[in-house]
Amino acid sequence: METLMQTKRSFIIGAAATLATPLVVNAQEAPDRNSSSFAAQDWQDHFSTLGNGAILADITSRALHYWGSDGSYRLYPSSVPMSEELTRRGYSEIVRKRVGPTWTPTQSMRERDPTLPQMMESGEPGNPLGTHAMYLDWPAYLIHGTHDTRKIGRQSSSGCIGLYNDHIAELFAVVQTGTQVRLL
Repeated sequence: METLMQTKRSFIIGAAATLATPLVVNAQEAPDRNSSSFAAQDWQDHFSTLGNGAILADITSRALHYWGSDGSYRLYPSSVPMSEELTRRGYSEIVRKRVGPTWTPTQSMRERDPTLPQMMESGEPGNPLGTHAMYLDWPAYLIHGTHDTRKIGRQSSSGCIGLYNDHIAELFAVVQTGTQVRLL
């Protein structure tokens, strides 16, 4: 009886080790696949000058990097677009800032979800823009806060970059209109 139990135990341990091996190998390789994952970046790798500041939204690592004109650096976790179809990459700039933004779903958002309201006022429950918004020179693309903290670190937006409300408030206070932005 004891030999039978040892054989079963050995089989189960051996099977578990065999099944776990690919997971261990993949976990060890993960940092190499996405070496920028929430790691500090250098602004010179993305912008020719620092100017009055720069923002890099790294969609792959779901992180927003900010460099002030004085060289100060801040790093924030972010939400990113749900799909590649909704993702826009390239250079832009902050053209407008607003505390307490209202939200108007785009035509394509309403096509995907016809139950969306025509507009949501600032502070209204469910307003996906949170407490602050910074508008890019691309129509309908923003960096904004969110009341739904489960979205941060996930592919959850319709194209925007989302931050925790306390992080967007902090960033909003130091970012100037005209700040250069890169979505990577």
